[in-house]
Amino acid sequence: MRAYFALLFALDLCLCAQTPPPVPDHLKPAAGEILISQTHAIGDQIYVCDGSNWTFSRPDAKLFDDSGKQIGSHFAGPTWKFSDGSQVSGKLVATATPDADSIPWLLLKATSHQGQGLLERVTSIQRLSTSGGKAPAAGCDSEHKGQEVRSHYTAEYLFYAGS
Repeated sequence: MRAYFALLFALDLCLCAQTPPPVPDHLKPAAGEILISQTHAIGDQIYVCDGSNWTFSRPDAKLFDDSGKQIGSHFAGPTWKFSDGSQVSGKLVATATPDADSIPWLLLKATSHQGQGLLERVTSIQRLSTSGGKAPAAGCDSEHKGQEVRSHYTAEYLFYAGS
Protein backbone atom coordinates (compact mmCIF):
# COMPACT_ATOMS: atom_id res chain seq x y z
CA MET A 1 0.00 0.00 0.00
CA ARG A 2 2.86 2.38 0.80
CA ALA A 3 4.33 1.79 -2.68
CA TYR A 4 0.94 2.66 -4.19
CA PHE A 5 0.83 6.01 -2.36
CA ALA A 6 4.48 6.68 -3.22
CA LEU A 7 3.68 6.21 -6.91
CA LEU A 8 0.59 8.42 -6.72
CA PHE A 9 2.59 11.01 -4.81
CA ALA A 10 5.34 11.01 -7.45
CA LEU A 11 2.80 11.37 -10.25
CA ASP A 12 1.00 14.17 -8.42
CA LEU A 13 4.26 16.01 -7.78
CA CYS A 14 4.83 16.07 -11.51
CA LEU A 15 1.39 17.62 -11.97
CA CYS A 16 1.83 20.02 -9.04
CA ALA A 17 5.18 21.20 -10.37
CA GLN A 18 3.26 23.20 -12.97
CA THR A 19 2.66 26.81 -11.98
CA PRO A 20 -0.80 26.95 -10.39
CA PRO A 21 -3.15 29.80 -11.19
CA PRO A 22 -2.76 32.78 -8.84
CA VAL A 23 -4.62 32.53 -5.54
CA PRO A 24 -7.61 34.89 -5.54
CA ASP A 25 -7.41 37.61 -2.87
CA HIS A 26 -10.50 36.29 -1.05
CA LEU A 27 -8.70 32.96 -0.47
CA LYS A 28 -5.60 34.49 1.07
CA PRO A 29 -5.07 34.22 4.84
CA ALA A 30 -5.33 37.30 7.00
CA ALA A 31 -2.45 39.77 7.05
CA GLY A 32 0.12 38.72 9.61
CA GLU A 33 -0.54 34.98 9.30
CA ILE A 34 2.51 32.96 8.28
CA LEU A 35 2.79 29.63 6.48
CA ILE A 36 3.88 26.92 8.94
CA SER A 37 3.22 23.75 6.92
CA GLN A 38 2.33 22.62 3.41
CA THR A 39 1.15 19.10 2.65
CA HIS A 40 0.22 17.12 -0.44
CA ALA A 41 -3.11 15.29 -0.11
CA ILE A 42 -4.10 12.13 -1.94
CA GLY A 43 -7.48 10.62 -1.23
CA ASP A 44 -11.19 10.66 -1.90
CA GLN A 45 -14.16 12.96 -1.56
CA ILE A 46 -17.07 10.78 -0.43
CA TYR A 47 -20.59 11.48 -1.66
CA VAL A 48 -23.93 9.92 -0.65
CA CYS A 49 -26.96 9.62 -2.90
CA ASP A 50 -29.99 11.34 -1.36
CA GLY A 51 -32.36 9.81 -3.94
CA SER A 52 -31.84 12.45 -6.62
CA ASN A 53 -28.44 14.12 -6.08
CA TRP A 54 -24.96 13.21 -4.86
CA THR A 55 -24.37 15.08 -1.58
CA PHE A 56 -20.90 15.62 -0.14
CA SER A 57 -20.37 13.55 3.01
CA ARG A 58 -16.70 13.73 3.99
CA PRO A 59 -13.09 13.63 2.81
CA ASP A 60 -10.77 10.68 3.35
CA ALA A 61 -7.19 11.62 2.47
CA LYS A 62 -3.60 11.01 3.48
CA LEU A 63 -1.24 13.97 3.90
CA PHE A 64 2.37 13.80 2.71
CA ASP A 65 5.44 16.00 3.12
CA ASP A 66 7.73 16.97 0.23
CA SER A 67 9.73 13.73 0.56
CA GLY A 68 6.61 11.57 0.15
CA LYS A 69 6.40 10.54 3.81
CA GLN A 70 2.88 10.34 5.21
CA ILE A 71 2.58 12.88 8.01
CA GLY A 72 -1.14 12.96 8.64
CA SER A 73 -4.71 12.52 7.49
CA HIS A 74 -7.75 14.58 6.56
CA PHE A 75 -11.28 13.48 7.46
CA ALA A 76 -14.79 14.63 8.41
CA GLY A 77 -15.11 17.85 10.32
CA PRO A 78 -13.31 19.02 8.21
CA THR A 79 -10.37 17.93 10.34
CA TRP A 80 -6.65 17.46 9.76
CA LYS A 81 -4.50 15.34 12.07
CA PHE A 82 -0.70 15.15 12.02
CA SER A 83 1.42 12.24 13.23
CA ASP A 84 2.69 14.50 16.07
CA GLY A 85 -0.77 14.11 17.66
CA SER A 86 -2.01 17.63 16.88
CA GLN A 87 -5.34 18.18 15.19
CA VAL A 88 -7.27 21.15 13.80
CA SER A 89 -10.83 21.50 12.54
CA GLY A 90 -11.99 24.33 10.34
CA LYS A 91 -14.98 26.24 9.02
CA LEU A 92 -15.37 27.31 5.41
CA VAL A 93 -14.76 31.02 4.76
CA ALA A 94 -14.46 31.29 0.96
CA THR A 95 -14.23 29.23 -2.25
CA ALA A 96 -12.99 29.62 -5.80
CA THR A 97 -13.20 27.30 -8.80
CA PRO A 98 -10.21 27.81 -11.09
CA ASP A 99 -10.76 24.34 -12.65
CA ALA A 100 -14.35 23.39 -13.49
CA ASP A 101 -13.36 19.69 -13.57
CA SER A 102 -12.08 19.69 -9.96
CA ILE A 103 -13.35 20.48 -6.49
CA PRO A 104 -13.00 24.13 -5.46
CA TRP A 105 -10.09 25.80 -3.76
CA LEU A 106 -10.93 26.81 -0.18
CA LEU A 107 -10.02 29.11 2.67
CA LEU A 108 -11.01 27.85 6.11
CA LYS A 109 -10.62 29.33 9.58
CA ALA A 110 -9.57 27.09 12.45
CA THR A 111 -12.42 26.47 14.88
CA SER A 112 -10.93 23.93 17.29
CA HIS A 113 -7.64 22.26 18.17
CA GLN A 114 -6.67 19.06 19.94
CA GLY A 115 -3.33 17.67 21.04
CA GLN A 116 0.05 19.29 21.12
CA GLY A 117 2.10 19.81 17.99
CA LEU A 118 2.27 21.90 14.86
CA LEU A 119 -1.47 22.09 14.17
CA GLU A 120 -2.31 23.52 17.60
CA ARG A 121 -1.08 26.92 16.30
CA VAL A 122 -3.07 26.92 13.03
CA THR A 123 -5.44 29.83 12.42
CA SER A 124 -6.22 29.34 8.70
CA ILE A 125 -6.11 26.51 6.16
CA GLN A 126 -6.05 26.75 2.36
CA ARG A 127 -6.90 23.97 -0.09
CA LEU A 128 -5.27 24.77 -3.43
CA SER A 129 -4.19 23.08 -6.68
CA THR A 130 -7.04 20.59 -6.58
CA SER A 131 -7.40 17.83 -9.14
CA GLY A 132 -10.52 15.66 -9.37
CA GLY A 133 -12.84 14.96 -6.46
CA LYS A 134 -16.11 16.09 -8.02
CA ALA A 135 -19.38 14.25 -7.46
CA PRO A 136 -20.52 11.92 -10.24
CA ALA A 137 -22.72 13.58 -12.86
CA ALA A 138 -25.23 10.73 -12.86
CA GLY A 139 -26.20 7.49 -11.14
CA CYS A 140 -28.11 8.87 -8.16
CA ASP A 141 -31.78 7.96 -8.15
CA SER A 142 -34.31 6.45 -5.75
CA GLU A 143 -32.87 2.96 -6.35
CA HIS A 144 -29.43 4.14 -5.16
CA LYS A 145 -30.55 6.22 -2.16
CA GLY A 146 -27.98 5.92 0.64
CA GLN A 147 -25.24 4.58 -1.66
CA GLU A 148 -21.78 6.08 -1.22
CA VAL A 149 -19.27 6.79 -3.98
CA ARG A 150 -15.64 7.87 -3.72
CA SER A 151 -14.17 10.42 -6.09
CA HIS A 152 -10.35 10.49 -6.13
CA TYR A 153 -8.69 13.86 -5.61
CA THR A 154 -5.37 15.48 -4.92
CA ALA A 155 -4.73 18.89 -3.39
CA GLU A 156 -2.26 21.03 -1.52
CA TYR A 157 -3.18 22.00 2.05
CA LEU A 158 -1.41 25.03 3.48
CA PHE A 159 -1.55 25.72 7.21
CA TYR A 160 -1.08 29.24 8.60
CA ALA A 161 -0.57 30.58 12.10
CA GLY A 162 -0.85 34.06 13.53
CA SER A 163 2.43 35.89 13.87
